[in-house]
Amino acid sequence: MTFLEELQKQRWDDHRYYHHNRINQSLHLLSACCFVVSYGLVFFHPAAAALIGWLLAMVLRQTGHFFFEPKTYDEVNQASHDYKESVKVGYNLSRKVVLLSIWAATPLALLLSPDLFGVLTPATDLAGFISNTALVWLFIGIGAVLFRTLHLFRLMGPQSGLVWMTKILTDPFHDIKIYQKAPRYLLKGEMYDNMEDWYDELPIENNV
Repeated sequence: MTFLEELQKQRWDDHRYYHHNRINQSLHLLSACCFVVSYGLVFFHPAAAALIGWLLAMVLRQTGHFFFEPKTYDEVNQASHDYKESVKVGYNLSRKVVLLSIWAATPLALLLSPDLFGVLTPATDLAGFISNTALVWLFIGIGAVLFRTLHLFRLMGPQSGLVWMTKILTDPFHDIKIYQKAPRYLLKGEMYDNMEDWYDELPIENNV
């Protein structure tokens, strides 16, 4: 596959396997909007960008995955939840638990070591503590993307790793495009996306 073909495939697999629920899709839409704001802030107010990215965007996003997305057998794609977890290119739910645990442990780590073993200037007040926490979160986010990208270099090759990194970085814009109608469907009482419209629009080779 070319780079763009593989990008399309990774996006399609991610959507069809992990975004059936309209609440999840709607939360992804809100999350995407928060990430776009975070992207705009990162070069001017990195701490604020990290707070918005983790506390709003990531919490909304992962709430949709963990609490609303069905874990039962996927009749639409003829796939079990275990199968989907095993073929997930990026962070599946098990990997997300590890990543979110590291994120949640950051404030405790800073309480135990305010300078984070000499990396940071120790905070002298609550605002400083929040700023240091946010900066650590920012580097955790960057590190998580780079770590999985390099891991995919080894597992699947450089192109697949770069495709996944491109997908992750552009997901907010793509999610706004494809999930902008999700709240409307939800208000109409449609809880799950049957994916029929998506299959009709995709090339035949991806309709598997």
